[in-house]
Amino acid sequence: MKTGRTWLVYTLIRLGIFVVVLVVLLLTQMTPWIAAALAAVISLCASYIFLRKPREELAAGLYEARHGEGRAAKRAPEKAGSDEENEDAVVDADTAADDQPGSSPR
Repeated sequence: MKTGRTWLVYTLIRLGIFVVVLVVLLLTQMTPWIAAALAAVISLCASYIFLRKPREELAAGLYEARHGEGRAAKRAPEKAGSDEENEDAVVDADTAADDQPGSSPR
Protein backbone atom coordinates (compact mmCIF):
# COMPACT_ATOMS: atom_id res chain seq x y z
CA MET A 1 0.00 0.00 0.00
CA LYS A 2 1.55 3.25 -1.10
CA THR A 3 0.00 5.35 1.65
CA GLY A 4 1.44 3.06 4.32
CA ARG A 5 4.92 3.24 2.84
CA THR A 6 4.74 7.03 2.43
CA TRP A 7 3.61 7.39 6.04
CA LEU A 8 6.45 5.20 7.24
CA VAL A 9 9.12 7.05 5.25
CA TYR A 10 7.80 10.45 6.32
CA THR A 11 7.70 9.40 9.97
CA LEU A 12 11.21 7.92 9.87
CA ILE A 13 12.62 11.07 8.28
CA ARG A 14 10.97 13.25 10.94
CA LEU A 15 12.24 11.01 13.73
CA GLY A 16 15.71 11.08 12.19
CA ILE A 17 15.73 14.87 12.15
CA PHE A 18 14.63 14.91 15.80
CA VAL A 19 17.32 12.44 16.86
CA VAL A 20 20.09 14.29 15.03
CA VAL A 21 19.09 17.62 16.56
CA LEU A 22 18.74 16.04 20.00
CA VAL A 23 22.18 14.44 19.83
CA VAL A 24 23.76 17.73 18.75
CA LEU A 25 22.07 19.57 21.61
CA LEU A 26 23.05 16.93 24.15
CA LEU A 27 26.68 17.10 22.98
CA THR A 28 26.63 20.79 23.89
CA GLN A 29 25.99 19.78 27.54
CA MET A 30 22.42 21.11 27.51
CA THR A 31 19.98 19.89 30.15
CA PRO A 32 18.30 16.76 28.67
CA TRP A 33 14.67 17.84 29.05
CA ILE A 34 15.38 21.28 27.60
CA ALA A 35 17.34 19.65 24.76
CA ALA A 36 14.40 17.34 24.01
CA ALA A 37 11.90 20.19 23.95
CA LEU A 38 14.14 22.35 21.79
CA ALA A 39 14.87 19.43 19.47
CA ALA A 40 11.14 18.85 19.04
CA VAL A 41 10.55 22.47 18.07
CA ILE A 42 13.56 22.62 15.74
CA SER A 43 12.71 19.31 14.06
CA LEU A 44 9.10 20.39 13.61
CA CYS A 45 10.21 23.60 11.89
CA ALA A 46 12.80 21.80 9.76
CA SER A 47 10.35 19.11 8.66
CA TYR A 48 7.73 21.73 7.80
CA ILE A 49 10.22 23.65 5.66
CA PHE A 50 12.16 20.82 4.03
CA LEU A 51 9.66 17.95 3.82
CA ARG A 52 6.89 19.59 1.83
CA LYS A 53 6.82 17.00 -0.97
CA PRO A 54 6.54 13.89 1.27
CA ARG A 55 3.94 15.67 3.42
CA GLU A 56 1.82 16.52 0.36
CA GLU A 57 2.14 12.95 -0.98
CA LEU A 58 1.02 11.61 2.38
CA ALA A 59 -1.92 14.01 2.50
CA ALA A 60 -2.97 13.07 -1.04
CA GLY A 61 -2.73 9.36 -0.23
CA LEU A 62 -4.82 9.79 2.90
CA TYR A 63 -7.40 11.79 0.96
CA GLU A 64 -7.64 9.07 -1.69
CA ALA A 65 -7.92 6.36 0.95
CA ARG A 66 -10.62 8.30 2.80
CA HIS A 67 -12.70 9.27 -0.22
CA GLY A 68 -12.09 6.15 -2.31
CA GLU A 69 -11.46 8.08 -5.55
CA GLY A 70 -15.16 8.77 -6.06
CA ARG A 71 -16.35 5.21 -5.44
CA ALA A 72 -18.92 4.46 -2.82
CA ALA A 73 -17.45 2.57 0.11
CA LYS A 74 -18.76 -0.94 0.64
CA ARG A 75 -20.83 -1.34 3.75
CA ALA A 76 -20.61 -4.33 5.98
CA PRO A 77 -23.73 -6.49 5.97
CA GLU A 78 -26.14 -5.59 8.73
CA LYS A 79 -26.42 -7.96 11.66
CA ALA A 80 -29.77 -9.15 12.93
CA GLY A 81 -31.09 -6.71 15.52
CA SER A 82 -28.91 -3.89 14.25
CA ASP A 83 -29.49 -0.29 15.18
CA GLU A 84 -31.05 0.50 11.81
CA GLU A 85 -33.56 -2.33 12.16
CA ASN A 86 -34.44 -1.19 15.69
CA GLU A 87 -34.91 2.39 14.50
CA ASP A 88 -37.11 1.20 11.64
CA ALA A 89 -39.25 -0.81 14.04
CA VAL A 90 -39.75 2.20 16.34
CA VAL A 91 -40.64 4.49 13.44
CA ASP A 92 -43.07 1.91 12.03
CA ALA A 93 -44.71 1.51 15.43
CA ASP A 94 -45.11 5.28 15.79
CA THR A 95 -46.55 5.54 12.29
CA ALA A 96 -49.01 2.71 12.98
CA ALA A 97 -50.12 4.36 16.24
CA ASP A 98 -50.65 7.70 14.49
CA ASP A 99 -52.77 6.05 11.77
CA GLN A 100 -55.26 4.55 14.26
CA PRO A 101 -58.56 6.42 14.64
CA GLY A 102 -58.96 8.28 17.91
CA SER A 103 -55.28 8.79 18.44
CA SER A 104 -54.31 12.21 19.64
CA PRO A 105 -51.67 14.20 17.80
CA ARG A 106 -48.36 14.65 19.52
